[in-house]
Amino acid sequence: MITKKRKIANAKVDANKAYTLKEASTLVKEVNTTKFDSSVDLHVRLGVDPKKADQAIRGTVSLPHGTGKTKKVLVLCNPDKEAEAKNAGADFVGLDEFITKIEGGWTDIDVIVATPSVMPKIGKLGKVLGPRNLMPNPKTGTVTNDVAGAVNDLKGGKIAFKVDKVGIIHASVGRVSFSSEKIAENCQEFINAIVKLKPASSKGIYLKGVSMASSMSPGIIVDTKSVSN
Repeated sequence: MITKKRKIANAKVDANKAYTLKEASTLVKEVNTTKFDSSVDLHVRLGVDPKKADQAIRGTVSLPHGTGKTKKVLVLCNPDKEAEAKNAGADFVGLDEFITKIEGGWTDIDVIVATPSVMPKIGKLGKVLGPRNLMPNPKTGTVTNDVAGAVNDLKGGKIAFKVDKVGIIHASVGRVSFSSEKIAENCQEFINAIVKLKPASSKGIYLKGVSMASSMSPGIIVDTKSVSN
């Protein structure tokens, strides 16, 4: 059953119209139906074949205004790096005890940073971490000796993204409590990062579609021309 609030929200969004990024960033705040500070999500459909290795887009981007959510960060490292990780603000720091916890099903974290030297120990956690997109990866900056830098980036609004099997990238780019200007600036930075990763082998239209939505609210089509530099 559609609630009264949702009906009102749906009526404000023209499902057949492509809004400019500025318009969408304002409208997403107006049609929010939740009582909590909902996340604002962007969905970008690309003209790529994710099955081809060079078109399996993945990367990271530091959003200028952060995501509005403080990430819980676990750093897996040897004792010589523990103080550095703790001082940078990591929520959990250690190695063997956390490997055991994860093997037991514990995943109450948003991201894991690991030093290269401990990766051989972490490999066996792939079955638990892989499906949850928690496996540390050099491409996303989560396998590094600079654990302080990685933690600072993650706490400051750096997000990782990758294309799914049907060619869409999904990401949280802010909260409805953000100003429309901040939402738009975060979205533009995110899309710029995706555009920079366009593979040479991708032919035709690269940015096929963009939509924006907050939790449990109607999706808003964004005109791709308004986000292309």
